[in-house]
Amino acid sequence: MHPLRRLAGLLLAALLPAAAQAQGVPATEQVFAAARASLLQIRTLVGEGGRQASIGSGFLVDAGGLAVTNYHVVSQYALEPSSYRLEYLDADGERGTLQLLAFDVAADLAVVRLPPAEAPRPHLSFDPRALDEAIAKGERLWSIGNPLDLGFTIVEGNHNGRVDKSYTDRVHFSGALNPGMSGGPVLAASQQVAGVNVAKLLSGELVSFLVPARFAAALVERARSEPPVALAEVREEIARQLLAWQDRFFADLAGIEWSASTFGDYQVQEPQADWFSCWASTNADDRPRPRVLERSSQCVASSDLFISGEQGTGLLQVAHSHLRSRELNAAQFSAFLTQRFTIGSHRGTRRNTGTRCVDGFVAASADAPELKTVWCAQAYKDFPGIYDIELLALTRDSSKTALLSRLAIRGTSYENGLREGRRFLEGIAWKR
Repeated sequence: MHPLRRLAGLLLAALLPAAAQAQGVPATEQVFAAARASLLQIRTLVGEGGRQASIGSGFLVDAGGLAVTNYHVVSQYALEPSSYRLEYLDADGERGTLQLLAFDVAADLAVVRLPPAEAPRPHLSFDPRALDEAIAKGERLWSIGNPLDLGFTIVEGNHNGRVDKSYTDRVHFSGALNPGMSGGPVLAASQQVAGVNVAKLLSGELVSFLVPARFAAALVERARSEPPVALAEVREEIARQLLAWQDRFFADLAGIEWSASTFGDYQVQEPQADWFSCWASTNADDRPRPRVLERSSQCVASSDLFISGEQGTGLLQVAHSHLRSRELNAAQFSAFLTQRFTIGSHRGTRRNTGTRCVDGFVAASADAPELKTVWCAQAYKDFPGIYDIELLALTRDSSKTALLSRLAIRGTSYENGLREGRRFLEGIAWKR
């Protein structure tokens, strides 16, 4: 490189921080320095040996020692307090125990409290624009956390607005989040909290997600005004929150538009909400030539909720496959359909009961095809009243074609599951 060009580049690099500050954007080192004293690493330790079982991040939000993190960071302790304990480590190496005050499973947030200190603790505040969802798309943000137990780290990225295809309210952040940063603060140019680190997309690059600041601010106010959650009642509180969430979800589901899709001689109803991702596939071009031609569609609600490392909930999936025999006779096609008409039998686990199923034949109306159906449910052992449900339906009016439809719901009351299953079956009709 020509010496003059190299000198110009060095001068430009030196001037960039000053230019950014002149425009009201702080330099990254200023953001980190301002936040450093409020940062925490949050550790879940095995009670007896004191070795860490998981790590995350958090940040102080008041002088009395209240701190915010993710629910999933403290979930082991919340569910098994006799086996685990919580500890914090701050940027100066001070450590101590933590008390769990409140949590919001749907938002994936928790509030904890540090032990009393002699002096007021440094802390961060919430950005008013973030609380009003007024941060513009493209604004610079800084995410801070302790990735992979490497030490506190700051990462630059941009605010890209609310994630459209998600029922769960999340902000798209174009920065690199890594394990261990969960629960850390994301700061705006004001050096105030604009969101909370929560997750990243493993199949993409620089696609990360934040919990909006307004949920964290609301939970902090709840923690200040209500008694701390009793550890003996954590499961009961999780069940209450999950049941309330799924009631809202199914009420919203009932209010969205469903459109008719045609599969051969049949018609089905598929959701049109932004928070469903729908995909289609066919084997028409496969080689060697398939003996049964298949055209399928699948719609999945992006609404997953974390409960524990062993259990997630919140999924809703609707799938349809139109099957047409090319070379199979009636007996062979029937055997093929029998193979496809299966729901995996799940044995009971520490968290779920075994699968229980009932089957039969139904017709939603005189104008609808008769359906062979199987309905299966698994109960959540720790959270009474919540189930995983799967419903399979197969038309039986032709020896050459069939429609195979599947509904899967993870985390529903039995009543909402029955109501959604009924609507699903009523949506299968003859092509009009």
